[in-house]
Amino acid sequence: MTDPHREVAGRAAAGFQTVYGEPPAGRWAAPGRVNLIGEHTDYNDGFVLPFALPLRTVSAAAPQPGDRWTVWSELTGETVAFGADEVATPGRVTGWAAYVAGVVWALREAGHAVPGARLAIASDVPLGAGLSSSAALEAAVLTALVDLGGLDLPTEHQPRLAQRAENHYVGAPTGIMDQSAAIRCRAGHALFLDCRTERVEHIPFDLDPAGLVVLVIDSRAPHRHVDGEYPARRASCEKAAALLGVPALRDVPAADLDDALARLPDDDVRRRVRHVVTENQRVLDTVALLRSGQARQIGPLLTASHASMRDDFAITVPEVDTAVDAALAAGALGARMTGGGFGGCVLALVQADQADRVATAVMAAYAERRFTAPGLTTATPSPGATRLP
Repeated sequence: MTDPHREVAGRAAAGFQTVYGEPPAGRWAAPGRVNLIGEHTDYNDGFVLPFALPLRTVSAAAPQPGDRWTVWSELTGETVAFGADEVATPGRVTGWAAYVAGVVWALREAGHAVPGARLAIASDVPLGAGLSSSAALEAAVLTALVDLGGLDLPTEHQPRLAQRAENHYVGAPTGIMDQSAAIRCRAGHALFLDCRTERVEHIPFDLDPAGLVVLVIDSRAPHRHVDGEYPARRASCEKAAALLGVPALRDVPAADLDDALARLPDDDVRRRVRHVVTENQRVLDTVALLRSGQARQIGPLLTASHASMRDDFAITVPEVDTAVDAALAAGALGARMTGGGFGGCVLALVQADQADRVATAVMAAYAERRFTAPGLTTATPSPGATRLP
């Protein structure tokens, strides 16, 4: 582990010791993620290309007797306990602990004998930044419970259970991407995921040899997936697929887009469809470039993705648009919002020797607009959920 991982893992273990009076049986970590490209394509059975961040959520855990689960959060300082009766009914456990209860619920619904457990959670994945802190929490808890109970649950089946926890217990209608990234990513690679078949391919994404870095800019404009806008976009996509007579918008080929748009009665719905269909194609084009070692050439695809999210899907906000525009003006090869939208983060592909210049330009643009100063970091593709030594 790098020093930051040691720190957050140490905090989780120390919290466990303080709350429960003994050391944990182990520590399990799962990452936040950024999506290189492929936004709002996941729930349309399309393609996405996320990679895992070095930022982690850590669950220190140990078994406890019976069908009882107790969890402490470093962030809130709260300890929440619940049993099988509360878990059985979505909505009985609320707030941040619902993500933990949801994982227990999803495992039990799938027929697994989930062990009772005590857990302590610490994290350095920022909340509300579009880096999928919820999936990191779900994956850290899921991997802990699978190991503690010796459950027969192959890695490739774990993301779907974690997604069920978020969709059906918490009530957030996310697609499969976030949980897949948190669980299945590899260091030095992006995860090319077909969201219909759940087939993955690990695409090399080591930017050092090309002299490039990915700059992640936290816009400080937090988003909320459980608000009305995200579900509204999903509903409009499902409506469009029904009108077009296809199972999902993934089934509309880019070559047939104009014909499909002409068959839709509503301009807003047409714009949503145009984004999803063209975004799927941009993912495929990005993967093709990365396979052939042309990382520098993906920049225009990133920028086109942002324009589509801004103009067709209408999910950007002034802070993220300002960050993208400033990064591009300062020499970034490409830039786009990443995540579900309405806030969150921007990523910019930049030459390593210009990263400071781009960061300074973004800070200056924010100051000029009197926005809260953004957070800035570089991102290294990292591994998915794992038990820590």
